[in-house]
Amino acid sequence: MGDDLQAQIARLSREVASLKKTLSKRGAATYEDTSERAADLYEDVLSRISDAMPDIKKQSRAVQKTAQDNPVATAVVGVAVLGLLLGLLARR
Repeated sequence: MGDDLQAQIARLSREVASLKKTLSKRGAATYEDTSERAADLYEDVLSRISDAMPDIKKQSRAVQKTAQDNPVATAVVGVAVLGLLLGLLARR
């Protein structure tokens, strides 16, 4: 009975080692896949931001010019937005 128990323990030890090896391989593959996906996503976002920058610059220049041409209206809008934000924060 002792030899049978030792054989079972040895077999279980081999199975555990095999499972560890399999999990290690799967973990490495999953990490690599996730890393590649993250890099692709980063490149896509960076590309989209780079493509959008000229439009964002144009819009910011237009907003800046409008604000300079109409300082009173800009101040009124700024106060209104600030009031809305304070109102929303006060509700919490």
